[in-house]
Amino acid sequence: MDSFEAQTVVIGAGVVGLACAVALAKTNREVLVLERNYGVGQEVSARNSEVIHAGIYYQPGSLKAELCVTGRKKLVQYCTDHGIAHQLLGKMIVASNAEEKETLQNLMQVGLKNGVDDLVMLSERQAKSMESALECVAALYSPSTGIVDSHGFMLSLQAELEEDDGVISFGSRVVSMIAENNGVCIDIISEDEPATQSRIKAKEVVNCAGLEAVALAHSTEGISAASLPEAFFSKGNYFKLKGKSPFTMLIYPAPVPGGLGTHLVLDLEGKARFGPDVEAADSADVDLEVDPSRVSSFYDSIRRYWPQIDDHILIADYAGLRPKISPLGSHSNDFQILDTSTHGVNGMIHCLGIESPGLTSSLAIADQVVSLLTDKNAQ
Repeated sequence: MDSFEAQTVVIGAGVVGLACAVALAKTNREVLVLERNYGVGQEVSARNSEVIHAGIYYQPGSLKAELCVTGRKKLVQYCTDHGIAHQLLGKMIVASNAEEKETLQNLMQVGLKNGVDDLVMLSERQAKSMESALECVAALYSPSTGIVDSHGFMLSLQAELEEDDGVISFGSRVVSMIAENNGVCIDIISEDEPATQSRIKAKEVVNCAGLEAVALAHSTEGISAASLPEAFFSKGNYFKLKGKSPFTMLIYPAPVPGGLGTHLVLDLEGKARFGPDVEAADSADVDLEVDPSRVSSFYDSIRRYWPQIDDHILIADYAGLRPKISPLGSHSNDFQILDTSTHGVNGMIHCLGIESPGLTSSLAIADQVVSLLTDKNAQ
């Protein structure tokens, strides 16, 4: 087995792993990213809505609330500075009845507490004047919600990392980690044929492995397993709209347990897709094919705010999988960014449960990881 040393290792080259790697490299660390696939953002980061979230839905004081609001500002600025395609199209969260209207009013108060200070409550007439195809009794308007070319963002981060002498080792699967007094031993297997095994001795490790992050944390020898959450998974299916969308902004229903409801998202070309729905999954190896028969539930949900949608206008598109750390419907669904003070391993950070709004929050998550490692080194 080959072995070598590294200063800082980031596991996972999704959007959060890349953001962390770039931020760490800018502190003059030597950064190595281990990625089991042969390109950046091939898993969770490749299968999402590409939405820039404002920070409306999350419990005030939670990491999701704090990092989403801070991360949105940083992401928009980054995209502006680096020429990454993005648009702040705005979003309406719509109520179909009086009970949902009350839900929107509560959401507005949550958003204001989180620092989202541009929310506007719209009457039915005001909402329809902005989106004539819309059916609702009221809507909560978020002008700072948008969409982003997530792959372009990740490619920019990859280029920035490499400019700062960071390295990504593609086809490198982490199989185990052993905590030691002065670092962490990481055993990796190459995905090449024939497979080879190597060991890296790292002073710092940041686990951003997405779907495998919780399992990898639990498999670390020497860690306090009681400090770690369990892994849960949620599959979300998307259907795309044939033809032109009648909407110019994102349309979300009032949120449902386990998700934000079957919403309409536009891409940068103006094409519309709907989703995701919420489907419990037993593991990270679930089949990500979209079952076309699920389309009937999509029509039922969509007709609550777009009653004129034609039958047979939706086509199965793609599905994604969320790396959750709480069961579906649970209210305790925050991010967990665990450092030495939590699990007892020096120089190790675990980023767990980084589902939505992980893309929006990625640059703010990276800043927090750097701060945690820097504070520990200063002690």
